[in-house]
Amino acid sequence: MKAVRDAVPIDAVVSEYLQLRNAGGGNLKGLCPFHDEKSPSFQVSPSKGLFHCFGCQEGGDTISFVRKIDHLSFSEAVERLAAQAGITLRYEEGGYNPAHQRGERIRLVEAHKLAAEWYAEQLATSAEAETGRVFLAERGFDQAAAVHFDIGYSPQGWDHLTRFLRGKGFTDKELLLSGLSQEGRRGPIDRFRGRLMWPIRDIGGEVVGFGARKLYETDNGPKYLNTPETAIYKKSQVLYGIDLAKREIAKTSRAVVVEGYTDVMACHLAGVTTAIATCGTAFGGDHIKILRRLLMDNGSARVIFTFDGDAAGQKAALRAFEDDQKFAAETYIAIAPDGMDPCDLRLAKGDDAVADLVEPRTPLFEFALRQIVARYALDTPAGRAAALDEAAPVVARIKNSGAQHEVAVQLAGMLGILDTQFVVKRVAQLARWARERGERGGRGGRGPAPDRQQRGPQSQPQHQYAPAHPAPRGPALNLRNPVYATERELLKLALQRPELVSPAFDAYGVDEFTAPPYAAVRQAILDAGGAEYGVGDPHEYLARVREAAPDDTVRAMVTELAVEAILLRREVDEPYAGAQLVTVRRRAVERRIRDLQSTVARLSTGGDPAQLAAHQNELWILQQYDQSLRERGAAAL
Repeated sequence: MKAVRDAVPIDAVVSEYLQLRNAGGGNLKGLCPFHDEKSPSFQVSPSKGLFHCFGCQEGGDTISFVRKIDHLSFSEAVERLAAQAGITLRYEEGGYNPAHQRGERIRLVEAHKLAAEWYAEQLATSAEAETGRVFLAERGFDQAAAVHFDIGYSPQGWDHLTRFLRGKGFTDKELLLSGLSQEGRRGPIDRFRGRLMWPIRDIGGEVVGFGARKLYETDNGPKYLNTPETAIYKKSQVLYGIDLAKREIAKTSRAVVVEGYTDVMACHLAGVTTAIATCGTAFGGDHIKILRRLLMDNGSARVIFTFDGDAAGQKAALRAFEDDQKFAAETYIAIAPDGMDPCDLRLAKGDDAVADLVEPRTPLFEFALRQIVARYALDTPAGRAAALDEAAPVVARIKNSGAQHEVAVQLAGMLGILDTQFVVKRVAQLARWARERGERGGRGGRGPAPDRQQRGPQSQPQHQYAPAHPAPRGPALNLRNPVYATERELLKLALQRPELVSPAFDAYGVDEFTAPPYAAVRQAILDAGGAEYGVGDPHEYLARVREAAPDDTVRAMVTELAVEAILLRREVDEPYAGAQLVTVRRRAVERRIRDLQSTVARLSTGGDPAQLAAHQNELWILQQYDQSLRERGAAAL
């Protein structure tokens, strides 16, 4: 077994399933394929030939990985790796015999591999397959394209493939289990007859099923017929073209999701080699998991959906949006102005038109909101209110609070509601309620947190920048937003170098941290006695902050921030710490100024004069404070 392990590097095997990046110390990291995670905790050591996930604790060698990822027995995994390395295995007498004891999955994969080769030969040489060749040519696909995508043809007879596979040693039971054959009146017959055949491969490149396109009017079956669910084919867990696209998806952090097999072909031939498609089912959560492992959820990742411009295409786009927040990547929609799919577009306007189509333009959330808003009469107050009632919960599902705020502002514009802050607050309220429902009773039995909102020292204005509420919780963020990056830096300084930010940091309210996970960490520091406590006893301070965390998620975030390197290009000193303090405070002040300006504008058109005067006074004080921060920096805190 050692020869097999050594012959196939573990990083080469693992990288067939997920993107790996440098983790330092000679190790590689990626998103774990065995559990759903937001940040990579799965590490591979090429020098040791081992992998380990610090999230779910799965680990082992190359054989263990192949067994777990493809649900193989030990012998099956060894055999696959040996075949990949070109090693001939010898079997002991009385032991494992591949002719009689091969695992079900290996046999089904072999049957599909032989079937794909046989179908491809039929398309290339059979006179009957001329109908299929004409079909492809009419759509702009020549023989080279057919070979590149291994397209085949299934003859119209009853049992051509069945008899071929029987001749290769496969039993009727295996043929029925594979989905290549089905039960007839006199035994198994071919499932696919008189159709163009697209082999569907898993991410490792194995053929696990087929998509078959009807060619003849006498065929009473559906236009497209897919392999039924089998031990190796789950349509919700495969993506057509993923074997061809995976490396480019990982390299460019970009994926294009199209609707059909010919659309994938058109895109790849037009140079868009990141195109993939679902196989007879809607794009869903399991598909997202496949892409996330390749995209690594970095901030520059893009997923572009192309849908037909008809009602069905719009419905598919809205279904895709339902799962949008499972991505950290930005999601977009691309619809050709004349409603053509990529295959038709390539025929009509050429490769450049296809490449241009999939350039990201319209965010998926914007498309979804416009589809909702278009159903209402926005020229009436009742219509605008009804549209807001349906659209606001959609915006509230956006997990990135900075993006959520921006989209809420856009929604106000779509609806024609002049009071933008009303829409923003409505969305924030719905988001808060959703978080609270998800928290199952708040702080895990501790009871409500005491109101320990702290204000600035007497020499500065004492403001509350947002309504006080229990600190929200959540997972670690992907830092695409510079606001979050600064908040993270300040928290790292408060945990690692409290002497540089005290006592000013302890005057910062929880609400000055807009990212829910960071607000939760700020609350934990507050409950532990503040950053000033850490100046005297750093080790005890970190232990107290971890103890004050309301749950394991926040506790893990505290640990992460306490060990993560501070992002700077020079020495960690007071000026650097002061700059982070000022940036976070100024952003909080600016948010409150925007709120007040909106309120003053509304009250100026007939509101309570006393309220108007009070808000104008607070606005003036905050504007002076903001100017002082801008001019004097940390000295104004």
